[in-house]
Amino acid sequence: MVKYICDLFSIKYPIIQGGMGNISNATLAAAVSNAGGLGTIGCGTMTPGQVEAIILETKDKTNNNFALNIPINVSPYTDELINLVFKHDIPVVSLSAGNPAPYIPSLQQKKSKVIAIVASVKHAQKAEAAGADVLVAEGVEAAGINSNLELTTFTLIPQISKQVKLPVLAAGGIGNGQGLAAALMLGASGVQLGTRLIATKEAPFHPSYKQKLIESMGNDTCILGRSVGQVRRVLKAPYADKILDLEKRGLSAMTYRDLTSEVHHINGAMRGDVNEGFMNGGQVAGLIEDIPTVQELLDGMMTDAKKHIELGLAAFSTPFMI
Repeated sequence: MVKYICDLFSIKYPIIQGGMGNISNATLAAAVSNAGGLGTIGCGTMTPGQVEAIILETKDKTNNNFALNIPINVSPYTDELINLVFKHDIPVVSLSAGNPAPYIPSLQQKKSKVIAIVASVKHAQKAEAAGADVLVAEGVEAAGINSNLELTTFTLIPQISKQVKLPVLAAGGIGNGQGLAAALMLGASGVQLGTRLIATKEAPFHPSYKQKLIESMGNDTCILGRSVGQVRRVLKAPYADKILDLEKRGLSAMTYRDLTSEVHHINGAMRGDVNEGFMNGGQVAGLIEDIPTVQELLDGMMTDAKKHIELGLAAFSTPFMI
């Protein structure tokens, strides 16, 4: 299935970029595509005009395929964004935060491949029945908005892979070759990266965001929004602490949405303001120790994954005790 994914998306490596909402940009998306993966532009709550500008810039920076991520129930412009896919012949579209079924037929009619982001077996089966081409199964380790089910990647991937026939990409907690190898062993056909791509040379985010990722341990993230059923994983920082404190005292869903709007996301990620903004961060932050180029990251992940798979096979070819 790994080769199938690469052939389906016309990419070298079975690695795709996750949507990053309103901090998405052409520079990083193009870098991922140029490095052999599938770069992604996340639409977030941006206007169609803003998204189109990023699409055009990305096309200027890469001749390779890239994807558009549309968060169905988050964006107020879903239909207009679908029209952008048609206008610019975007070859791959990932649909998240909502029911993808109404949009799949028209996208596939225009020859776009559809990725559905899922967080449970039930979601995966529904997406398969609706005609999705590929699934991304995202565990609660992942950064940003997550499923309220809070299932881990390690348990989610084998469950979904067993119950559907579609290729599955693993997301959440993956940022190196070992993670890629583990995902493949669990039944995935590739991986989606988010947090790990923040800490790369091309990523145009605030230096303090990257430095915070390097300094973070695995327990330096927290989940916001449990009290209102809108889960989001971020790096621990003063603004995140403020929201957690407000949740303890009783926070309305509307106020929570205001406090975690893309304005505050931009404050943290782009301006490095941890007092008035948050930085999305997955648990993989505990594994980040350097800031490579995207090419170095993807090449290294593939080389390391092959090494660990070969070591695993060698272990089973010799007697050992359990």
